[in-house]
Amino acid sequence: MNKYFKLAAIGLASVTILAACSSGKASTTSEDGDVRKVKVAYDMASKPISWLDDKGNATGYDVEVMKLVDELLPEYEFEYIGTTSDDLLIGVEQGKFQVGVKNAFWTEERTEKFISPKDFLGLSSAGLVLKKENEHIKSLEDFASAGYSLAPIAANNAQYTVIDEYNKTNPDNPVKLDAGDAFTVDVVQWVNEGRVDGGVIIEGPFQKQVLDESGPYYNLKDEVVYNEFAVIKTWPLFNKKEQDFANAYDKAIKQLQEEKKTNELSKEFYGRDLFEVLDKVER
Repeated sequence: MNKYFKLAAIGLASVTILAACSSGKASTTSEDGDVRKVKVAYDMASKPISWLDDKGNATGYDVEVMKLVDELLPEYEFEYIGTTSDDLLIGVEQGKFQVGVKNAFWTEERTEKFISPKDFLGLSSAGLVLKKENEHIKSLEDFASAGYSLAPIAANNAQYTVIDEYNKTNPDNPVKLDAGDAFTVDVVQWVNEGRVDGGVIIEGPFQKQVLDESGPYYNLKDEVVYNEFAVIKTWPLFNKKEQDFANAYDKAIKQLQEEKKTNELSKEFYGRDLFEVLDKVER
């Protein structure tokens, strides 16, 4: 009987070892052997930054970078939750999600609500949508000097902060900035209809809406233009209680940047390596 129990114990131990070896990521985890599941929220309608593809998979620059971060963090398992931009901000702040990605710019207000990691996630091109006849406007200085009107931007939108910062730096030549009620307005439509002279937009969404043959404003591809005025760093937003998670992210993203993995994804999703102008990025 003792021999039987010894054999059973050996068999059970063998099964346990085999299970640990076959569990992949779980076999190389934190010191206590636990893998923590965390929810990563993403804006599922912001192609090419982040979106839900035809097969039901989360993808886009922000998402694919976070997938690489996940591979370098065996103590974490990422679950991607598609949502809206507004719900993402509220959900991360309340702890519904541990982190969110949405091409987020840094703002002072966001540092009060979220943890800002040391290292940024990516780079984003910000520009003005203009009618073809105004394509000579190449900068915010040009736009302000011409006395042109800008599509309203909600005060809680980071794009508002970008323009507001310009105005504070250039008090003698400010852009006419109005705060809108909605988080965003359809700037392409507003410019095309002549309701405003220009609007702030991110390059990726402009390409999706205007330059993509399946875009809603592809018919305007010869009527409106996109003129970049800045390349801006973007950041993941961590819940205030997730400092350890943010620290782990910092270690991983630094490695990915050193290995030029972020450069590769920038070219894949944005059609250009925005990291080539990193030394000129001021924000």
